[in-house]
Amino acid sequence: MPRPELSELDHLREVERLAKAVTNAAFAEGWLSYEPDAEAATPLQRAVNALARELRHHHFPGDGCLDEEEDRPSAGLAGVLVLRPSVMPAGMGETYQQACARLGVEPRQEGWALWNTWGDGGTRVTMVVSAVDTTEGLLANWARNRPVYPVTPLPSQIAQIHQGWAGPMTFSPLGAQKLGLTGLP
Repeated sequence: MPRPELSELDHLREVERLAKAVTNAAFAEGWLSYEPDAEAATPLQRAVNALARELRHHHFPGDGCLDEEEDRPSAGLAGVLVLRPSVMPAGMGETYQQACARLGVEPRQEGWALWNTWGDGGTRVTMVVSAVDTTEGLLANWARNRPVYPVTPLPSQIAQIHQGWAGPMTFSPLGAQKLGLTGLP
């Protein structure tokens, strides 16, 4: 039976799945390394190790890996938070509806993401964006200590921009470094 035609994104996901199977097999054999290759490593081992290091990145919408995103610069984020009707961040003393009213946006079933970044002259700025899936992808990467950042949001994804940072946020690796928070327990 002929294989169904895959979309470009589905093809990339299949390639990633197979690449993970290769690196998992190398790990099971005991020679996979995320560190620099040993001098005695074979060309195959070097290639699989390089593949494994590349796969440590969890892909998400807006990660800059797709052709249509490659011309958009990365957004240097200090941190992010996600507001949802059903779950608000711990420590936030308001309801979803109250937060939306304060931010000047209509409540959405999908929720909103708040991207804390820096504006001109290093001023602290919060962008209220519709890119909730992108933000969840960022959080998944940051939880695994992967310093990845999204491409700048499209104008249609930005609902509001406010001076100052919204909180409580999850700090990005860049934000933690710039604010001198690295190395703390």
